[in-house]
Amino acid sequence: MKMDQSLSSSTTWRSTGKLGSLAIFAVFFLLANLNSVEAYDSLDPNGNITIKWDIMQWTPDGYVAVVTMFNFQQYRHIQTPGWTLGWTWAKKEVIWSMVGAQTTEQGDCSKYKANIPHCCKKDPTVVDLLPGTPYNMQIANCCKGGVINSWVQDPANAAASFQVSVGAAGTTNKTVRVPKNFTLKAPGPGYTCGIAKVGKPTKFTTADGRRTTQALMSWNVTCTYSQFLAQKTPTCCVSLSSFYNDTIVNCPTCTCGCQNNITQPGSCVEGDSPYLASAINGPGKSSYAPLVQCTSHMCPIRVHWHVKLNYKEYWRVKITITNFNYRMNYTQWNLVVQHPNFDNLTQIFSFNYKSLTPYQAINDTAMLWGVKYYNDLLMEAGPYGNAQSELLFQKDQSTFTFDKGWAFPRRVYFNGDNCVMPPPDAYPWLPNSTPLSMTPLLLPTILFWAVLGCLLSYV
Repeated sequence: MKMDQSLSSSTTWRSTGKLGSLAIFAVFFLLANLNSVEAYDSLDPNGNITIKWDIMQWTPDGYVAVVTMFNFQQYRHIQTPGWTLGWTWAKKEVIWSMVGAQTTEQGDCSKYKANIPHCCKKDPTVVDLLPGTPYNMQIANCCKGGVINSWVQDPANAAASFQVSVGAAGTTNKTVRVPKNFTLKAPGPGYTCGIAKVGKPTKFTTADGRRTTQALMSWNVTCTYSQFLAQKTPTCCVSLSSFYNDTIVNCPTCTCGCQNNITQPGSCVEGDSPYLASAINGPGKSSYAPLVQCTSHMCPIRVHWHVKLNYKEYWRVKITITNFNYRMNYTQWNLVVQHPNFDNLTQIFSFNYKSLTPYQAINDTAMLWGVKYYNDLLMEAGPYGNAQSELLFQKDQSTFTFDKGWAFPRRVYFNGDNCVMPPPDAYPWLPNSTPLSMTPLLLPTILFWAVLGCLLSYV
């Protein structure tokens, strides 16, 4: 009997041990794949930045290549202070010269006596040149301060290029080694780059379209974005209101952080503070560290969705984007909103609009951005730090309702980052007995009978 118990306990321990091992393995598997899961964006499933490296000619000790970054993301762009590209050389390559970009450090080039290379580092870091660079240092799609616009919003400026002359490298397709460990910062973390893959040489067509040339060798690197890697806290939130309810649902408290000037002095500043100017120009100005206005949510950006009016066949919404960051002007900003009634959007005022269809036949996602030279620049926090528009929707009587928060968006993105929505149970709900269904002539009648009922009760 004792032997049976010991065998039973031994079997149980082994089973428990196996389950424990499986649980530990599952945890490590999830942690290892968390970044790849978070990098997937269901509203832009094919969005990425592709780096194409084209060798255009051979040199006595290496080659000259044109490196181009294509932003194939529909609504996510790279803003000031711009992109930073890095990699690790496979051998002992050096960069003799660059056009349209530069490395941030030269490295140790002491072994070269006559011609000094532009960079001798094993892992160079490259940045774009600024606008106004002399023409003899430019190539096409360069010198924009590292800014790359999104594919939908501004396709003409959705790429960046530079030319690099590489030495101490191979001089044929068989001796050239592909760089590894590519990194892309835009301007901070968030992008994860895969390995470089050699593909078919890129083909180029002349301006007249009568001749096609091709690169001597080409490879591609694909980089995908993860908001989880980009920042520890959210960067925007959504507030809601409606004409049929007096409740204004603010962004959830401490969405992007909490006010804590005791342990973290200077984490925010009041809008009417006499020290506002000195705080804006204080430490952190050059690093683009956000300095936000003190609010309950502490987010740099708030998007407000207000259900404004109800017509017989239409209904109207007002959208207001407010910037609470005193150190950031958002150029080429954009907004992505998901709502089932976007398939019947009738008119939009003072914003550009493009329908996004991540689910093919379902048209429920819209990309909105400012009109050029009018409101495409979202100013820093203050009286001008907002942008507004109104949307007019046609009702689909089979689906339209104001009940249970249907009139509010499902998801909102600002500059490609998912904004935090209030909890659904906090939405402004339609009152049980709303006066909206009562005609003006019916209200006096109801009031008359109510007063008459009160008078009769005292008789």
